Amino acid sequence: DTMRRVVRQSKFRHVFGQAVKNDQCYDDIRVSRVTWDSSFCAVNPRFVAIIVDASGGGAFLVLPLHKTGRIDKSYPTVCGHTGPVLDIDWCPHNDQVIASGSEDCTVMVWQIPENGLTLSLTEPVVVLEGHSKRVGIVAWHPTARNVLLSAGCDNAIIIWNVGTGEALINLDDMHVDMIYNVSWNRNGSLICTASKDKKVRVIDPRKQEIVAEKEKTHEGARPMRAIFLADGNIFTTGFSRMSERQLALWNPKNMEEPIALHEMDTSNGVLLPFYDPDTNIIYLCGKGDSSIRYFEITDESPYVHYLNTFSSKEPQRGMGFMPKRGLDVNKCEIARFFKLHERKCEPIIMTVPRKSDLFQDDLYPDTAGPEAALEAEEWFEGKNADPLLISLKHGYIPGKNRDLKVVKKNILDNKPAANKKSDLINAPKKAADASNIQNEAKLDEILKELKSIKDTITNQDERISKLEQQMAKIAD
Repeated sequence: DTMRRVVRQSKFRHVFGQAVKNDQCYDDIRVSRVTWDSSFCAVNPRFVAIIVDASGGGAFLVLPLHKTGRIDKSYPTVCGHTGPVLDIDWCPHNDQVIASGSEDCTVMVWQIPENGLTLSLTEPVVVLEGHSKRVGIVAWHPTARNVLLSAGCDNAIIIWNVGTGEALINLDDMHVDMIYNVSWNRNGSLICTASKDKKVRVIDPRKQEIVAEKEKTHEGARPMRAIFLADGNIFTTGFSRMSERQLALWNPKNMEEPIALHEMDTSNGVLLPFYDPDTNIIYLCGKGDSSIRYFEITDESPYVHYLNTFSSKEPQRGMGFMPKRGLDVNKCEIARFFKLHERKCEPIIMTVPRKSDLFQDDLYPDTAGPEAALEAEEWFEGKNADPLLISLKHGYIPGKNRDLKVVKKNILDNKPAANKKSDLINAPKKAADASNIQNEAKLDEILKELKSIKDTITNQDERISKLEQQMAKIAD
């Protein structure tokens, strides 16, 4: 067995996981019961978002990280979808922007107030409509601002420019069967997908072509996952023909044989892989398992090295994974999970034991920061860029996020523009006219409301004086 426990030099051999104390959990949350294999939880250095059960529609909670303890039943939710929410993803370039995909066939992008919600949020910044069936996957581009990918049960992948609210790439003829997951590579030039037809495909979305594919990546019929690693290789989880869980490592330049293939166990929960490119560690969280296993990926055989298992009593319904900039570097924390139980969310902290209090730069190489390396337009035109890295030496202090502005492009106006001078002169005038009309309409609305409130007050005044007269009579 290539996974034999050879004692191997690795600074991550002694990584250990620890659940936080009860008062640091988020309690009394009705975690969604939808049968869908997404992680149901998304976290960043400010907030934890959890998909919850909602009657007549779809909703998710967004809690500031420090808001631990019992969450009141009346706590506000993000609830604009008309069907259950299936997947959520925080924008990597703005900690207050989150995207959600739902059974109602839409993708919605939300702006969360800086200090969290005080009222339920029903108005998204933008609604992205283009799928004909439920949308089960949303994934932001790792390096380009406002580029969002969604995949639906219509077997289509759409890549949106959120800043203009338009679908710029539609890959609707590449998958013949359900898409289980989609993963961007490190600079966002390629995506890889795992599908129900047992194929893993590597796709260049801008050229709209399949660059590589592998049939029967895993022979079993149960769902697979495929993710890109930092070096461009692909890591997959799936099932063997005998229904054993497997993990495998592939080189997309030659998908004939895997670099490594390991059988794990016969449990039947789908293995969700969470990957940390800075340490090259993969954490596998099975849905319904009560453990997290972790492996280090290296260049030497057997390539995928088992490190350890974090075990607990309760099975997990879903899992959130904190980006590196949200971790406590003073405690040598290298990963933090947010494990969903039936009624609560429990943070689990992974630590490398070190005696020194100094900053451990071998554990924390520069990591992807919150600045986008490209604008959406540059990426769609063909540019690529690696993530802009930041040092965590002095910890990460979240900066101010700019509000997400969406300038809707009218699809009907997309006729080729003949740049006549008169058009250019008229454009600002038209815009001004439009905004004047909007302002007047608003003013009308406010005046109407004022009038109705005044009328109500007058009526109540009359009613009060009548009641006072009646009381006076009775008193006499």
